[in-house]
Amino acid sequence: MAFDNLSDKLQNIFKNLRGKGRLSEADVKTALKEVKMALLEADVNFKVVKNFVATVQERAVGQDVLNSLTPGQMVIKIVNEEMVHLLGEETVELKLLPSNEITVLMMCGLQGAGKTTTVAKLAGKLKSKGRKPLLVACDIYRPAAIDQLQINGDKQGVSVFSMGDKHKPVNIAKAAMEHAAKNGFNVVMLDTAGRLHIDEDMMQELKDIKANITVHQTLLVVDAMTGQDAVNVSEMFHQKLTLDGVILTKLDGDTRGGAALSIRSVTGCPIMYVGMGEKLSDLEQFYPDRMASRILGMGDILTLIDKAQADFDETKAKELEKKLKKAEFDFNDFLDQMQQVKKMGGLTDLLGMLPGMGSQLKDVDIDENALSMTEAIIYSMTKQERANPSIINPSRKKRIAAGAGVDISEVNKLVKQFEQSKKMMKQFSGMMGKGGKRGKFKLPFGL
Repeated sequence: MAFDNLSDKLQNIFKNLRGKGRLSEADVKTALKEVKMALLEADVNFKVVKNFVATVQERAVGQDVLNSLTPGQMVIKIVNEEMVHLLGEETVELKLLPSNEITVLMMCGLQGAGKTTTVAKLAGKLKSKGRKPLLVACDIYRPAAIDQLQINGDKQGVSVFSMGDKHKPVNIAKAAMEHAAKNGFNVVMLDTAGRLHIDEDMMQELKDIKANITVHQTLLVVDAMTGQDAVNVSEMFHQKLTLDGVILTKLDGDTRGGAALSIRSVTGCPIMYVGMGEKLSDLEQFYPDRMASRILGMGDILTLIDKAQADFDETKAKELEKKLKKAEFDFNDFLDQMQQVKKMGGLTDLLGMLPGMGSQLKDVDIDENALSMTEAIIYSMTKQERANPSIINPSRKKRIAAGAGVDISEVNKLVKQFEQSKKMMKQFSGMMGKGGKRGKFKLPFGL
């Protein structure tokens, strides 16, 4: 995540605070000086940092804190509360009209921010909530922008309206509204043109669209990797167009991430969503309290639960439970479980959402490619081999290894691990009591 470096530094500062039985005013000021440097290095706006540290210091040097039994924890609590305040306090949702009316969203931003991809990501989210979105190709200048929108729309199962690159964007937008009204679409998403920098032509084009059709929400897509520039761009767009919200992209990258901590304070404009990866499903609702927890190394259990629920197949889970009880787990089930985990995101990202795990994972090398290799081996098996692994003899292993493009030792290792897992499952199911509906476990060794 973009805040990894900042998170590590803050956790080290807080570790020192926790280690002291009592805190003096000088201890607090020294710690906050380090917090200030960590925030500035993360490219957080200077004025924002200055105000943040001053507010925390004013609260933290009070008698109630310094004389408490756990002053270090109290200071951390204050930092967390002020960071939530900095990020926006409350989660801001998209304001959509009732489903029998058409809500118009105008998406804008500079070239390279990931706007067109983000439009499709957001459309997928709205579709999953029962809306019928229409993507509108208003970027007539960037080569292949229309094709990119069409490809991403197809992947999301969302319709795209295009008139090519010979019409003015304002006329495309007006025609799209007529098309939406006739065909039952209830969200129109305008993918407008970006530029390499803010210029008068681009702004005038966006103003013309807003003057000719009713735009209900104007959303700016900005690249978190550009740091302080992302804040400056947001401020300028907000002055010219009056934004309703910001979507930060590439927050999963190895960047300083200060934009997320500065935008709300500098522009007064809320962050609504954050892009956390390249997949079309990698768009998260922005929760200020959850983001503050992640930055401070406290984990983000709620987002982890959201991810699990979004990708959880209850029917498959019940089938798997029955198989586990009968020790009938096979390679098809193994493959299903791997794909469920992959849908939720990388293992490193998922583990990083657990409290205290972020810093522990820093020096741990989690081989994400190992999952892909295991998948390749299983896909190289026949249906019979997947369903009945006991028939996989040396000659079959040789064929499977060749099909997966791996050494036969990798196939041997996977089959061995699988057999060991099955033995453990048999032992586990053997421990299960026969107490009927109560389904209690009988502990071994008479305990």
